[in-house]
Amino acid sequence: MRTVRMLTAAALAAGGLLAGAGAAAAGSPSANASASPGGGAAGPTEAGTAFRTATPLQPGLRATAEASTGDYLYWVLPLDSGQRATVKASVKLPPAASRHAASTWRIDVYDGLRRRQACTYGAQSATAAKDAASVELSCALRTVRPGAEPWAHDPLPGSYYVRLTAAEVAKEDLGQPVRVEVSAETRDTGGAFAVDGALAQPLVPGITARLAAEAEGGAAGPAGGDRPAAVGEPDGGWSGGRWSDRWVWTAAGGVLAALAGVFGYSLTRGRGRPQQVPPRG
Repeated sequence: MRTVRMLTAAALAAGGLLAGAGAAAAGSPSANASASPGGGAAGPTEAGTAFRTATPLQPGLRATAEASTGDYLYWVLPLDSGQRATVKASVKLPPAASRHAASTWRIDVYDGLRRRQACTYGAQSATAAKDAASVELSCALRTVRPGAEPWAHDPLPGSYYVRLTAAEVAKEDLGQPVRVEVSAETRDTGGAFAVDGALAQPLVPGITARLAAEAEGGAAGPAGGDRPAAVGEPDGGWSGGRWSDRWVWTAAGGVLAALAGVFGYSLTRGRGRPQQVPPRG
């Protein structure tokens, strides 16, 4: 009975460890997100017009910009391994009296290699009627993995570019003023999508030159030039994919398996020689 009680206590302790790991993953700070583009904290008030001039945007902030219909607007945000991001955009259209036809707006997301990433769900493209006051767009990306095969198209840690534009619009409506709000929310998936490999460096333009300059002693970026807009890092820096709660689950599973083996042996080995059986002479 003492052995059974000890094994039971150890099993309960291992179960508590598993529950604590699950609660820690579920309560990650990055899981907090705004419900709409207007719900986050105030962020940048401008947008870039190309990949190289994209405006940095941190997840959880709300970027705003005044633009003209037909412009290509760019923002860039950092995404780390294990994060699943949802990008939302809201476009306030000009007054209906000044518009001539319906317009179609589209949002696209590109990774650090400028590969367009597919949206798992969301209204990536939407058509606004002639009398509509605004149009809402969203794009939920796949979970960012710490590493992938060269031929794979999986999202990898690094900079992600958000591009917003009017895909179809009447020529008479080009150039009319619009107000845009863009936000990105992230959710930490924990070790469910962890892999064995990891990138040596995140896919951030200019990071190799910056690290080389820092290693040589001094400059924080490329000599004589502006640092690219995409050098932003997530809160707490890049994780590198070295640690995830998958290690906790693996260790706790090994402990439970060992306890199950000891408990099974204690049930099958018996209590020794019965008293009525004489020892062998």
